[in-house]
Amino acid sequence: MTATPGPAVTAGPGPRRLVGSLAITQTVGYGVLYYAFSVILGPMSTDLGISHTTAAGALTTAVLVAGLLSIPVGRWLDARGGHALMTAGSMVGSIAVLGWSQVHNAVELYVAFVFVGVASAMVLYEPAFAVVVAATDPQWRAKALLGITLVAGFASSIFIPLTGQLVDRIDWRPALVVLAIALAALTIPLHAIGLRRTAAAPHHELHLRRSTWVPRDPAFWLLAATFVLHGAALAVIAVHLVQYLITLGHPAVVAATLAGLLGLLSVTGRVVTTLSTRWLPMATIVGLILVGQGAAMSLLPVVGRYLLGAIACLVLFGLGFGVASIATPAILLQRYGATGYGTIAGTLAAPILIAKATAPLGGALLAAALGYRTLVLLVAAACALAGLLLLAVQRIPVIRR
Repeated sequence: MTATPGPAVTAGPGPRRLVGSLAITQTVGYGVLYYAFSVILGPMSTDLGISHTTAAGALTTAVLVAGLLSIPVGRWLDARGGHALMTAGSMVGSIAVLGWSQVHNAVELYVAFVFVGVASAMVLYEPAFAVVVAATDPQWRAKALLGITLVAGFASSIFIPLTGQLVDRIDWRPALVVLAIALAALTIPLHAIGLRRTAAAPHHELHLRRSTWVPRDPAFWLLAATFVLHGAALAVIAVHLVQYLITLGHPAVVAATLAGLLGLLSVTGRVVTTLSTRWLPMATIVGLILVGQGAAMSLLPVVGRYLLGAIACLVLFGLGFGVASIATPAILLQRYGATGYGTIAGTLAAPILIAKATAPLGGALLAAALGYRTLVLLVAAACALAGLLLLAVQRIPVIRR
């Protein structure tokens, strides 16, 4: 049976205004709350007198906090909608980044990043997608989600160099003050005004019943395993790819440039994936892409010493780098409908975010014990297995409720 979607709320802002608002807030939110950290890490660690590993643990803490909060945030979204939540989250995020600029030791840094994690759970992709699901008609949802993720896909391309320029000109603390002001100035009014009159989808009790039985569906846990494996693999590659390319003999500048292909190709992959749904189900398309990513990573140790070989592998891998963000809501909506979407998506997001937070450290330990080649082959196996699991989901019928 196909799950019956709950009725959409159409009294709020038009799709274009909603998509425009969320596209900007997601780009700025990810840019400030996540991507700026990589640029701040070096000078901040030196100034605070702590190791890079200790400092990097702060971001891991934020992702873990976001994962732990994803389920209660999802329940809030189903019951009350995202207007107040995302507006408040923008305020929390702005204050957290401002507090980050004033830390003087590791303890203060970790406290600041607990609040960064709280804000991330309230304002980034999962709540934004839940707002779109509740506030738009079904025929608009795919285009709305694609529009938001396409724009937000450039967050790293915008905010990593921007943060670098700020740090170079005014140092890391004033740079964070500027970023906190930008986060507040752009996201608070856009969430407060752009999401005004959006509300939770009706029939909240139906939401509760739906979100109670969905985790009993075996396919739900196959989906969780799929995106945990894939999320962990991407997190490992995001942190360790540059170093691995250097060990293959590429200069550091070339290695960083090659790694930068992933962010650009992720946008292309989202477009290709969405257009391909005209001919195949989303789960089938993404399953094949993930298997392709596994093949690409398995070949990297063989041909990656050559520039063209490395480029070919990373192009194929990069096309799947951002597909999970567009595939997850589409697959959940196709299988379970819109009723209870916030809680269902939050339940799925919790283990995925925890895997993303812990995988880079696990990857570092594996690389130290077994070498980078083995680590990359494990990443390849994780991607291929994730793809096969997702293809298996298509064969499991939806539980009738």
